[in-house]
Amino acid sequence: MLSPEDIDRVIEMAWEDRTPFDAIEAQFGLSEKEVIELMRREMKPSSWRMWRARVQGRATKHVARSAADIHTFKANRQRQISHNKVSKR
Repeated sequence: MLSPEDIDRVIEMAWEDRTPFDAIEAQFGLSEKEVIELMRREMKPSSWRMWRARVQGRATKHVARSAADIHTFKANRQRQISHNKVSKR
C-alpha cells in the first residue's frame, strides 16, 4: 500500500516526460498498467485524459524504445541519486 506521499511522487514522476515507467516500477513496484490505473483513480477525468494523450506512444516513457543518445541534464554539483534518495558520501 502506497502512502499519500508516495502516490504524489508517482503522479509527479508519471507527468515527467523523461521519467520512464521502468524507473517508477524500480522505485515503487508498480507496473505501467498499475501506474495508469493509479493515475485514473487519483486524477480528475479531464486531467487523466490529458495525461493519457500526452504519454501514449511517447518513447521516452519506455527505456527500451528511448533513443540511446538521449541524456538527461544533471547539474555538475548534483549528488548521485539512487531511488530518489540523496546518497551519503
